Amino acid sequence: MTLTIWTLVLFCLIATFLPFTKYPHGAVQGLGFIRLQMLFLMAIVSVGSVVYLEGSSLILAVTLLFTSGITNLLYIAKFTPIWRVQSLQADQGRTETQLHQFTVIVANVKQSNRFYRRFLRMVETEEPDILLVVETNQTWLDAIGHLKQKYLYHVEVPHDTGYGMAIYSTLKLTETCVAELVTEGVPSIRAAVHLPDGGRFRLYAVHPEPPVPYDHTKARDGEIALVGLQAKEDPLPAIVTGDLNDVAWSTTTRRFQRLSGLLDPRVGRGFYATFNAFYPIFRWPLDHLFHNPRFRLVEMRRLPSINSDHFPMLFSLMLTGCEGDAVLPDDPRKDEVEEVEELISEAQEEDREPVGTDWEQE
Repeated sequence: MTLTIWTLVLFCLIATFLPFTKYPHGAVQGLGFIRLQMLFLMAIVSVGSVVYLEGSSLILAVTLLFTSGITNLLYIAKFTPIWRVQSLQADQGRTETQLHQFTVIVANVKQSNRFYRRFLRMVETEEPDILLVVETNQTWLDAIGHLKQKYLYHVEVPHDTGYGMAIYSTLKLTETCVAELVTEGVPSIRAAVHLPDGGRFRLYAVHPEPPVPYDHTKARDGEIALVGLQAKEDPLPAIVTGDLNDVAWSTTTRRFQRLSGLLDPRVGRGFYATFNAFYPIFRWPLDHLFHNPRFRLVEMRRLPSINSDHFPMLFSLMLTGCEGDAVLPDDPRKDEVEEVEELISEAQEEDREPVGTDWEQE
């Protein structure tokens, strides 16, 4: 049993600190997903240490577990109400004016999911202004096609590989662009969104590849970083949203915020974990919306299950004329932009199939 205890202590140390290396591989970065679960494991191992170890061995084991636990706790505490929020709450007096306010729903529907009516009921109930649907093939687009009667502005990019996506909007869309930013077969959508009062903002919809333990994450990390750089340079206030296949506290997401200057409405409010909808014990926040400081948060909700492995997320925002006193992300570290540009270039030069193209085969 002593060997088992020390094996678990070593695993806790590795799982806690190895992701800090930023080494772009799924076996490394995937460990960063489980920081919340690690706290529970460390508590169990600590009890086992007290029971089976003694003397200096007990002191060392408890010290290592305590250090690992505090490290994980500091990362995830940012996504609890004890932390100061990044996204400022909208002035309730101004929410009565609907001209600036709009609602976005992000829904990874799971390509093999056939519960179309459940998804459509959710849309009818919530009535979002902008709807981003991820993992849409042509079968899905045909099943929800009547949405275009209400959502006059739409961009549909069907794929049978799990990387299809579509945007439906009641707000006018212009300058729409579909691009495979890093990997062929992994599309993203960019558009200018026009509000009724004449205001405009840029919408970036993304769904990079997921991390897997047998392959690197250069394409995922590069796409997230590239969108961050584009949002930073965009003359319009930007929103980046979608299934980023990354947790809110990861080194990749933190770097994205430094590069883009965008805010995370989860900070100071909660985890709002969206994946995996089927297994509560392994559930992480993967479906995100990041926004320019000129936006204010009106509401954020995780919506009920649509029989996908992801829960949909709803965000209501208001576009204002100033940044206010929002807590802005740190500036990029020295040479960080050059580092990610090299990472992006390496990922773009690869000639390969996207990860998981056969996962949703029927």
